[in-house]
Amino acid sequence: MKETWRLIDMRIEDAPTQMAIDEAIAMARLKENTPNTVRLYRWTPSAVSIGYFQSIEKEVNLPACEKYGVDVIRRITGGGAVYHDYNGEITYSLVAPEADPKMPADIMDSYELICGAIVNGLAGLGVDAEFKPVNDIVAGGKKISGNAQTRRHGVILQHGTILVDSDIRRMFQVLRVSDAKISDKLIQAVEDRVTNLRRYLGRPVDFDEARSALIKGFEDTFSVALEPGELTGAETRLVKQLHEKYSSREWVFQR
Repeated sequence: MKETWRLIDMRIEDAPTQMAIDEAIAMARLKENTPNTVRLYRWTPSAVSIGYFQSIEKEVNLPACEKYGVDVIRRITGGGAVYHDYNGEITYSLVAPEADPKMPADIMDSYELICGAIVNGLAGLGVDAEFKPVNDIVAGGKKISGNAQTRRHGVILQHGTILVDSDIRRMFQVLRVSDAKISDKLIQAVEDRVTNLRRYLGRPVDFDEARSALIKGFEDTFSVALEPGELTGAETRLVKQLHEKYSSREWVFQR
């Protein structure tokens, strides 16, 4: 009989709530003995998240975010700035103990394994993708997923994006591009390096189709059954506490 992991499926929340949920699950995993968890989610409104060590003023065009109603949030994971398009992206997260026998001790090996679940899921859609160290997934030589990981208190939290049909022009309006004006040439240069499911497959891909493929990718990669579930009472209380942190100016603008 396959081991069962919890699936928290396609919650649509604002940026502070999404980041609070990821951290709450990680905090509760050992302390409250909650199960290993895979989460799929979307952001409303669309948001920019920046890595823990980044400077928000250097990475984010704050006036553009305000103009377009885009949230801004700081993650507890590292990595670069990411535009989370409500209409064009699914984010996943995975939480499991470092001591879990399925989890490699080496960080790069764990990146490859967890990203392998995304690769396997995308294969089910007909996408020939591969893991590209340090933390990208590419298809046809173009980036289709970016990922970030942190390890705290004996627990691994990894989350990342799957580009379904992202708005590249809007992405460059809300992120700072070093001394480069947004132009058709710039957009084309980005599209030469970044792809999404619609462009790669040459057809629309709805969120339900992508979601189903990703679930199968995690189940096959880790030889588990993902069982739909909800946050525990302890996790819900932590989310409320952490939401205050993530929505505070002090947290977002600390660098």
